[in-house]
Amino acid sequence: MVCVGIDVAKDKHDCFIISSEGKVLADVFTIQNNAEGFDTLLQTMRLCTHPEDKIKVGLEATGHYSYNILGFLLDEGLDTYVIIPLHTNLYRKSLSLRKTKTDRVDARTIAAMLLSDVDLKSYTNTSYHNEELKSLTRYRFDKVRERAKLKTSVSRLICILFPELEKLVPSLHGASVYALLSELPGAKQIARSHMTHLKAVLSTASKGRYGRAMAETIRDAARRSVGSVMPAKSLELQHTIRLIWELDSEILDIETAIQAMMEEISSPITTIPGIGVRMGAMILAEIGDFSRFDSPDKILAYAGMLPSTYQSGQMSLTGPYSRMEKRGSRYLRYALYNATKYVCFWDPTFSAYLAKKRAEGKHYNVALSHATKKLVRLIFAMEKSRQPYRSAT
Repeated sequence: MVCVGIDVAKDKHDCFIISSEGKVLADVFTIQNNAEGFDTLLQTMRLCTHPEDKIKVGLEATGHYSYNILGFLLDEGLDTYVIIPLHTNLYRKSLSLRKTKTDRVDARTIAAMLLSDVDLKSYTNTSYHNEELKSLTRYRFDKVRERAKLKTSVSRLICILFPELEKLVPSLHGASVYALLSELPGAKQIARSHMTHLKAVLSTASKGRYGRAMAETIRDAARRSVGSVMPAKSLELQHTIRLIWELDSEILDIETAIQAMMEEISSPITTIPGIGVRMGAMILAEIGDFSRFDSPDKILAYAGMLPSTYQSGQMSLTGPYSRMEKRGSRYLRYALYNATKYVCFWDPTFSAYLAKKRAEGKHYNVALSHATKKLVRLIFAMEKSRQPYRSAT
């Protein structure tokens, strides 16, 4: 057995090669993050090993910096292990009391982890190609969050320019409201507008839902409005609405690409009531290759959704007094938590389970975390069997 530890950085990678007997085959050397550097690593490994040797290569999960070298190693057919930085950090601290962290030390630490009995799962081509779905789902997550901030700005600006509008429409963020305010960004402008034009704008944007009556109601409210006349705020409102429209278009493109990938994956996860394509894609993307996990509890630990345990002497913080670790993937934690809400709403089995936990006196969030564990067990079993969801009722 030969173990290769690689500390990944932006422009270069530090590598260390050691045998299973503890013999250093190649002390820490640096390769550039390019084709020549990758070839140098491959040639060095070949010089240090025999054809019958089994080679294990380990590197930290450092986001996009590790993506290219990871693909190179998988293409070469090498057993590659991607290690969570927190895991590496804790292992390095266990080796010495000194606070020492350098790229050279990290390369040695990763190689030592591969030699030890630490439970590591090799990275697969499935996980590597799953990165594209993960990129899309995280990109959509960020775009939706950006759009939500802009919508908050729209609400704030309307409160300044035309506060009465909020009580006249079901939502300030409907297509008809945005179309109206993009042309007439304030009560003063609406009050001066011609009724025919105002009616046409509302009718077109609402697809005939709003007619002359709504136009008259809005214009009358605008004429009595206490909204401020602030050209700068009106301009900001127009630009913010345009940015939201642009984000709507971008998010639609992303969701179309996600839909296409999910059709190719053909996962049974979307047969669970309450889990749609977007949420199912986010869960699958963050978990990646299910073969990396021996049990559903490993997935919960990866998501940081297992309760922490602290016990020393007479003091014990376990059971109902422990808190969720929240150390893993925040994206997976978010997706599982929100998916559980919808599943508990749409599926009678999960709804009854949540009600049972609430009846036991558990707080809603605690009861929901129990339902999340049940959902993860279900998803794990379905992905292993590739069978669609069948309700127990």
